[in-house]
Amino acid sequence: DAGVHSKAWYAATCDRKMAEDALYRSNKDGSFLIRKSSGQDSRQPYTLVVFYNRRVYNIPIRFIESTRQYALGREKSGEERFDSVAEIVENHQRTSLVLIDSQNNTKDSTKLKHIVRVS
Repeated sequence: DAGVHSKAWYAATCDRKMAEDALYRSNKDGSFLIRKSSGQDSRQPYTLVVFYNRRVYNIPIRFIESTRQYALGREKSGEERFDSVAEIVENHQRTSLVLIDSQNNTKDSTKLKHIVRVS
C-alpha cells in the first residue's frame, strides 16, 4: 500500500473520465487527485490527474521495484524518487510540478493546490 487509501486526494473508485470531468468542474489551476491507473500494471499503479490552464494532465506514477520507491512520468535520468505516493503530493504542494503537453509540445508548471473529490 502506497499510503494512499486514507488520503482526501485519493479517488479510489474513479476512472479517467470521471477524474477529468471532476477537474474540469473544479476549473481551478492546481486542482488534482490521484486515481488508480487504467491498466492493471503493478509498475504503474496510480495516476496523478492535474488541472492547469483549462487542461487536464494524466501523469503516471511509477513503482520502482528495485528501490521500492515511486516516481512520476516516464523514467528519466536524475528523476526524483519518493518513498510513498503521499510524499509526491506533499513535495508538489511545495514545489512546482512540470506539466508536459506532448501534443502541443509545451511545458507548464503548477503546484498541487486544490484537492478535488469525485462525487
